[in-house]
Amino acid sequence: MVTILAIESSCDDTSAAVIADGYVLSSLIANQDVHRQYGGVVPELASRSHQSNITPVVTEAVRQAGISAGSIDAVAFTRGPGLLGSLLVGTSFAKGFAIARNIPLIEVNHLQAHVMAHFILEKGKENRTPAFPFLCLLVSGGHTRFIIMKNHYDMEVIGSTIDDAAGEAFDKCGKVIGLPYPAGPVIDRLAAKGNPEAFRFAKPAVKGLDFSFSGLKTSFLYFIRDMLKDDPDFIERNKNDLCASLQRTIIEILAGKIIKAVSQTGINSVGIAGGVSANSGLRNAMTEQALKRKWNLFIPELKYTTDNAAMIGISGYYKYLRHEFSGHEITPLARY
Repeated sequence: MVTILAIESSCDDTSAAVIADGYVLSSLIANQDVHRQYGGVVPELASRSHQSNITPVVTEAVRQAGISAGSIDAVAFTRGPGLLGSLLVGTSFAKGFAIARNIPLIEVNHLQAHVMAHFILEKGKENRTPAFPFLCLLVSGGHTRFIIMKNHYDMEVIGSTIDDAAGEAFDKCGKVIGLPYPAGPVIDRLAAKGNPEAFRFAKPAVKGLDFSFSGLKTSFLYFIRDMLKDDPDFIERNKNDLCASLQRTIIEILAGKIIKAVSQTGINSVGIAGGVSANSGLRNAMTEQALKRKWNLFIPELKYTTDNAAMIGISGYYKYLRHEFSGHEITPLARY
């Protein structure tokens, strides 16, 4: 049995997991609520919180897995991309753990790990995993891109955002109407009570399989500004409809590109990954399109959509099988 300890510390969540032969034995996340009051992640506060959280989180992950630290075969960790200070905490801990036990160190690309979340296995559950080639839309706060997986190790980016990511559009538009950070989950909840056809916002036309969301953000900002001139209470009276209309617009942009990507590649094994894949509207839209177009659809469980160490662990597991180990001179990368 191959047992991997995984550590994820790319942003503001400290996470640890234990993976054995591809199955999750434990997966924990320590969140940092301190950033809410600032409307975004403060890098220095994030790195300090990681320092406080990482030892107890790893200790508890090993305990919940029902194993001893001595039975761990390798340590997988997020090398990047992410906040450099946060990555440094996870990288340093992983190195120390590996050196102390004389076991291999495995670096993992955070973005690839989100795609690999589709291959996480859980005991006692029906585990569906994609066949290759697999087309995945990675959509999160910092990234929006299409990736073709040719196998567990070979991934090709065929489309990406030319400016802002979809998750960033959710958060920044949410901030405009006074929603707390992160705004994405709040918009999802309020949108369920609103009319998605109430308002129309710009959908930038971008050729090929690339995305753009900066025009949508500008359109939303100017619309709110103009409405507030005549009605100071416009946001409060229309908040649910604003959220529903914004969410519909972003989903239409994403869904349209997915349809185009499937058509161009001929791949009908399709999935979404990343934090925005937790959005209920997007999940429903993908399910509807999959039924209509006969796609073989894969969407990770909600707990594996946001940043988590289980996805790092499954990536590390497949790297372990190929003996893709890292030297201890390795350093974290803010941009991978």
